[in-house]
Amino acid sequence: MDRYGEIRLFTGSSNPGLATRIAEELGVPLGDLDVGRFSDGEVAVKINESVRGTDVFLIQSTCHPTNDNLMELLIMSDACRRGSARRITAVLPYFGYARQDKKSSGREPISAKLVANLITVAGADRVLSINLHTDQIQGFFDIPVDHLFGRKILADYFMEGGMTGEEVVVVSPDVNAVNEAMQLADELHASLAIVAKRRLRPNVAQVLEIIGDLEDKVAIMLDDMIDTAGTVVEGAKAIKERGAREIHVAAAHGVLSGPAHERLADPAIKSLVLTDTIPIPPEKRMDKMHVLSVAPLLAEAIDHIHRDESVSQILTTWHNSHGPGSR
Repeated sequence: MDRYGEIRLFTGSSNPGLATRIAEELGVPLGDLDVGRFSDGEVAVKINESVRGTDVFLIQSTCHPTNDNLMELLIMSDACRRGSARRITAVLPYFGYARQDKKSSGREPISAKLVANLITVAGADRVLSINLHTDQIQGFFDIPVDHLFGRKILADYFMEGGMTGEEVVVVSPDVNAVNEAMQLADELHASLAIVAKRRLRPNVAQVLEIIGDLEDKVAIMLDDMIDTAGTVVEGAKAIKERGAREIHVAAAHGVLSGPAHERLADPAIKSLVLTDTIPIPPEKRMDKMHVLSVAPLLAEAIDHIHRDESVSQILTTWHNSHGPGSR
């Protein structure tokens, strides 16, 4: 028997499509679990199979409706803990409340830390997530956190499309995303540019300057998430004004709230590449949007965790086993 018992996969209602794809990659069926609501809106969870002594993975993005999906995760975790699961891993393809990770002024909460505490108290023994908004969020948890990057999957997509070399420039939309953009630039053998901006208020920013050569380049603007898309569109226009031949926008998380769909239709953006950490409904899709699945990445990480093998090794060997020419 495995050290942590047999593996069990369960999913809430936030992203069942991704959970199904993960289960298919692992060759493990999704567990039998009912998630519903009482008449007053309270979350109701019932696990219809034994989890005693098992290694449980709860797959749940805390995306819109954020509070409902978060409560589902907490209650699922509590149900598994009370059902005597040997270990519980919260698999959060997208971690909500991550942007509230510090106090910018007086009397503000640090909601990311609060949510981390809630997940831990509910019974999770470890967390697996993709592209946390900032690396410091790992330290908000008092349990192990395995932090993966959707950049690996995005890099495969651009390499397969021939977007590599000197004519390509990877653009970081702000200084916080420079490290990810720099690594993608290295993987694509491309140059790097950085957008300097000033945040006026939540979801509103002003582009001040762009550092780097964009003249006649194919620009790939990389961010961890796209919410209302205001910053992305303003950045794309500024990049275009500085001579870029074409602009592609890429992000791990397609939050796409409010006017995002209309803004992203801007002709300055040639293509939009996202992953399926958050489900994107038909009404938010568009012809130039490409959605890549993180299921292979998460499935491999789940397998490594279950077997007590290195998860960080996945990030260093990913392109050898999953990149162009490997399939």
